[in-house]
Amino acid sequence: MSVTAPAGFDAAGVAAGLKSTGKPDVAVVVNRGPRKTGAAVFTSNRAKANPILWSQEAIKDGTVEAIVLNSGGANCFTGSFGFQTTHQTAERAADLLGVSAADVLVCSTGLIGTGDETFRARVLAGTEAAIAALSPEGGDDAAAAIMTTDTVPKTAVRHGEGWTIGGIAKGAGMLAPALATMLVVLTTDAELTPDQADAHLRAATRVTFDRLDSDGAMSTNDQVTLLASGASGVAPDADAFRSALTELCRDLATQLMADAEGASHEIFIEVRGAQTEDDAVEVGRALARNALFKTAIFGNDPNWGRVLAAIGTTSAPFDPYNVDVWMNGVRVCTQGGPDRPREEVDLTPRATHVEIDLFAGDATATILTNDLTHAYVHENSAYSS
Repeated sequence: MSVTAPAGFDAAGVAAGLKSTGKPDVAVVVNRGPRKTGAAVFTSNRAKANPILWSQEAIKDGTVEAIVLNSGGANCFTGSFGFQTTHQTAERAADLLGVSAADVLVCSTGLIGTGDETFRARVLAGTEAAIAALSPEGGDDAAAAIMTTDTVPKTAVRHGEGWTIGGIAKGAGMLAPALATMLVVLTTDAELTPDQADAHLRAATRVTFDRLDSDGAMSTNDQVTLLASGASGVAPDADAFRSALTELCRDLATQLMADAEGASHEIFIEVRGAQTEDDAVEVGRALARNALFKTAIFGNDPNWGRVLAAIGTTSAPFDPYNVDVWMNGVRVCTQGGPDRPREEVDLTPRATHVEIDLFAGDATATILTNDLTHAYVHENSAYSS
């Protein structure tokens, strides 16, 4: 049931005609309380969609009654008309739910730069239909309604001592971090204050969604939201809750990587021996964004030279002539030179593990990415057609 697995939440997903396929495209998740705690992290792209501009203001008081999400249109760079559409969406949901519009978050995903009266009418009608269909069993329908180029819905649930966390996510392209990536809704029936929810969310996203770097393209619409109903009546142990939330977010991030547009390999880049964690992240991200490395993995070529060339562009302190590289368990490079023969490396499995030891310290980090394929180029060249 994903976001409706925790007590105190209803959800729905309906087809409002935003997608030409006729599939569900508007979702609503409602927090029935007794607490109405909310926290969110947003894209740091300076080019922000209208729903981001709205939700950034609405979240400031730490109270969220509901969140409305649509796929089939990003509502980004649509001018004042687009912001009015977002505002009207929040107001329509608030009127139907009997709450304040300032406590309704809005998310949109889809093609940038499109939006007209028909789009607005369908979003508003979809909001009405979704609220009419709200149910404690509606989490999976909501997960399906936020999909764009996703091929499968992404859901996850974790249970703690008397409390539960649920989540849904969408994203298959433009997966590059900056506080958060893609659209994600997380719910819990644990008792949390707004400050606690914000701290837990930021800690979890920092090491999960922020470590997913599919194609280096930062979206204008990215948002991760955590809603807490307090319906369990349990104030969780902080460490236990944060650990479970992080585990759930990692699960969703891995599902997003697995469904990345056109991907044939899921690549885990583990950087060890860095001076700081930030250095390890910088090195891993440089490799994750390197087109030559990603095409080599697509071709099942263990070209470790591309690894060293990519990480050598970073400012992280290490000696590029004292680096070891493993690919799927085979050390192909040691001290900046060849080690085992390339033919010993099997890159045919979808899961690909690249390990890099910088021998510069004790810090480590893992970045999630995927290969660059013909299918990715085709899908994105024809995205708006």
